[in-house]
Formats: sequence, structure tokens, C-alpha cells
Amino acid sequence: MPTRAFFLRQPPAFVMRGLLLLTLLAASAAHADAYTDVNRLISARQFPEALASADKYLAGKPRDPQMRFLKGVIQGETAKTGEAIETFTQITADYPELPEPYNNLAVLYASQSQFDKARESLEMAIRLNPRYAVAHENLGDVYARLASQSYTRALQLNAGNPSLMPKLAMLSQLLAPPAKAATPAKAP
Repeated sequence: MPTRAFFLRQPPAFVMRGLLLLTLLAASAAHADAYTDVNRLISARQFPEALASADKYLAGKPRDPQMRFLKGVIQGETAKTGEAIETFTQITADYPELPEPYNNLAVLYASQSQFDKARESLEMAIRLNPRYAVAHENLGDVYARLASQSYTRALQLNAGNPSLMPKLAMLSQLLAPPAKAATPAKAP
């Protein structure tokens, strides 16, 4: 499991962290096996099997927020963004006290460059849980994307402004995917 969730660059890593938070929040002994199985399938990237297992479980317990959350994760991971947004939106309507679905909605909105909607979702997640560190980090990422958009527009309107290029360069560096560390060669 990654130690950092920078959702605008690596949505799957972030989603798995959000998945872990909700699993810890809502897990119960009676349902642990079904959740564990679906989580294992998601981790193994066996999404069709995970979705089938989640759907089977939800046929008997259609309002279960944790399994619905897992289903939304699967939908997001399989590029069914519209369905995932619908799933997480319905969870927020049924369980408005849970911050994690708002956080995952923000990830999906950001993946579609809908940064204002992402910001609104993250602000709601933070209102519900002011100590939700991942949501705070993701909100910072969204603000950086919004700043980049504003500076780019300002540059289009006033190409001669010398203060814009350094700001855009700094944001580009901040938003660029991190370089992977080279693995040292093993001695023979």
C-alpha cells in the first residue's frame, strides 16, 4: 500500500487509501469475509470478479455503505467514471455523515478536470472530518490545479506579463508525477 496519496497523479493509490479508511471505519465481524474477499480481488486487480462478488453481496443487503463504497471503487478503477460518480453520490445522499465518499467523488471529478466540483466535495469531506489528512492533501492538489488554470488564462490574456511564467513553471513542477527512484544494481 502506498504511503502517500497524490490523487491527481495517481488516482488508484488514493482510492486504495480511501478504501482502507472506510474499511477500518465500517468493518464488522459478521461481514468481514465478504469485505475481505472483495478487497483482496481489488488489490489483485481482478475487477470483474470483485464486481460480481460485490453485486452478489449487495443483492441481499442493498443499502450496505461499505460494499457500495467498494463497488464505487471498482467502477472507478475500471473507467466507469459516470457509474462510480452515481454510486458515491447515492452513498452521500443515504449516509451524508461519511466523508470518504465525498473524497472519492473529488478524485473522480478531478480526473475529469471538474476541479470546482472536486473542491466542493473535498470541502464537504473536511467539514465532516476536519482531521481527514488525505482530503486536506487532495484539496491542496485541487487548489494547485485551479491556480495553474488561472495563471494559464492570465498568460493568454497578457503574454507580456513576466511574473506568470515562473509561477506556471513552479506549479508544473509541483504537479508533475514524481520521478521513480532507480533501483541499485545488485552486486554479482
